[in-house]
Parts: sequence; C-alpha cells; structure tokens
Amino acid sequence: MAGISTHVLNVTTGRPIAGMRVELYDVAQSPAQRLNSTRTNADGRTDSPMLPAQSARTGDFELRFYVGEHFKEPTALSEEVLVRFSIFDAAQHYHVPMLCSPWFFTTYRGS
Repeated sequence: MAGISTHVLNVTTGRPIAGMRVELYDVAQSPAQRLNSTRTNADGRTDSPMLPAQSARTGDFELRFYVGEHFKEPTALSEEVLVRFSIFDAAQHYHVPMLCSPWFFTTYRGS
C-alpha cells in the first residue's frame, strides 16, 4: 500500500475530530500546488487517502490542518498547523496523524 493518509485526534478529550479541514500540497512546486482538500469524518479520518496509491511519488509535501477553524478558541496557539515531509520511497505508505488541542499539536509517522 502506498500514498498519504491522515487522521486527527483531540488530545484534550481523546476523541477523533470530525469536520476539520485538511489540505495536501506539493511543495516542490513554486508556488505550492494544492493536491487535495477535504474534511475529516466522524472517525477523525478522511474518507479517502490524501494522496491515493496510484498517484504516489517521491517528493516534498505539506499537510495543512486548519485547527483554528475547528476549535474557534481566541487564545489558540495557531490557526493552521503545517506539516512538511518528504517521500523517499513511493512504494511505502505514509500515514501522518495530527494530535492537537487549541494550545498543542504534534505529529508522527504512523502505520
């Protein structure tokens, strides 16, 4: 399995975040080219991969998580969380989850 997928969890509640806007960009382009824009479902996942296996390729990508739109918290740390990463092996699957709250965010390469 190849491609890029994600999911979003609220670290304050331990629950998935539904309805968060997530976009994928090819940042090797100048300006960056948006490849996908979607919202998370009730399970905090996107209904389809951000980059499907048949479109997988090496390169530099960026996931944008619109946390400010979701939390609507005036004291929030960030409006958008940008996660840049490189794909070196297009045959591998890249799962990039986001764990966040209005004042915290982190990510990792999942499976």
